[in-house]
Amino acid sequence: MEIAQTARPVTIDPVQPAAKTKISSDFETFLRMLTAQMKNQDPLNPVESSDFATQLATFSGVEQAVLTNDLLKALSAQMGVAGLADLAGWVGKEVRAASPAYFDGTPVTLYPNPMILADAGEIVVRDASGMEVQRFASPPTTDPVQWNGLGAGGFPLPPGVYDFVYVSKIDGQPMGEAAVDVYSRVTEVRSEGGQTNLIVKGGIAIPAGDVTALRALS
Repeated sequence: MEIAQTARPVTIDPVQPAAKTKISSDFETFLRMLTAQMKNQDPLNPVESSDFATQLATFSGVEQAVLTNDLLKALSAQMGVAGLADLAGWVGKEVRAASPAYFDGTPVTLYPNPMILADAGEIVVRDASGMEVQRFASPPTTDPVQWNGLGAGGFPLPPGVYDFVYVSKIDGQPMGEAAVDVYSRVTEVRSEGGQTNLIVKGGIAIPAGDVTALRALS
């Protein structure tokens, strides 16, 4: 009679002593099962010794892989904490990135990104729901543009998060569009899903890698 190996994958937390105890316990269980398998094998059709060695090597390999993965997770977590500490100094400063901006009644400075061959363009403004609320002509330069938050009829738009894109044109025809850069004040640095995000006014999350400039508040 053969007893099949039933060792199961074990989730290990390298910082928990009990986890290592669990691995050792499973390994001892495996050895007991292997011994029982040897005692109860068919004498007329014994299992090759190489098969036992293979089972032992397989279990050992799985154990090492689990421990290695947990070690990598621990190192990744430590690096994430270090990244947060490095960016902590950005809190209270302004970062520039192609992202939405929060409008609170104060004009927002926009930095267009027109295409090289564009001879004209316009900026399209959308609210948090993605609805277009304004569209106005803007020259194909990277010079800053002040957006005063006035919608149709000259009435102020309500406070909230707005998205801006620059539509490049040539001979009156659209060539393409690109997100407009804005400066926003950092209120928090947060690690989310393995990525370090800067949280700016309005709860907008900007990946740290998307930041192209940093400045102190004037």
